[in-house]
Amino acid sequence: MSRDLELTFREGLRQLSLVPSDKQINQLLDYLNLLQKWNGAYNLTSIREPDKMLRLHLLDSLSVAPMISGERIIDVGTGPGLPGIPLAILFPHRQFTLMDSNGKKTRFLFQVRTQLGLENVEEIQSRVEAYRPTKPFDAVTSRAFTSLKDMVEKCTHLIDERGSFYAMKGQYPVKELSALPKHYNVVASHQLQVPGVEGERHLIEIKLSK
Repeated sequence: MSRDLELTFREGLRQLSLVPSDKQINQLLDYLNLLQKWNGAYNLTSIREPDKMLRLHLLDSLSVAPMISGERIIDVGTGPGLPGIPLAILFPHRQFTLMDSNGKKTRFLFQVRTQLGLENVEEIQSRVEAYRPTKPFDAVTSRAFTSLKDMVEKCTHLIDERGSFYAMKGQYPVKELSALPKHYNVVASHQLQVPGVEGERHLIEIKLSK
């Protein structure tokens, strides 16, 4: 990892008002290195350039960190671990389950977990509808997973009745929000400012109606 890229990353973290330790910064950059290394063989992401990966994957995932609550979090359709791995590195005392149906991606996640020593991470290869947790999660996160309606309907069995769904979106999803079943409420919508990224980014938080 070049020194210039590290400096760009540190400046991005500053703009996000995040203050990880040097160990965490090194883990995040090591994750980026692994993603770049494995991407050639496993086609984990269409983004190839390290500087674009830094902004569009790492900083984008970390931009939601202040809004995410809960001690047990499942990241559905996680792909190569986005936003799950960056959040797990940033919050080592929270537990993260990373789920994807693609075996190549979960094998990559196993490598990341073991190589970076992430004891708060578990990877699971499964379709979300088929997975039955032994204990409900506090939160579900997703990044470009599916529509909001499909997300809440497919993931309701994963979450505690007081838990939250956190969906990362680009433009404000007006049509998707209008299609939500009536027993789900949008409790917050955050417009995200990702350093070095143009275009709209939003985080939508949804809860079951009480």
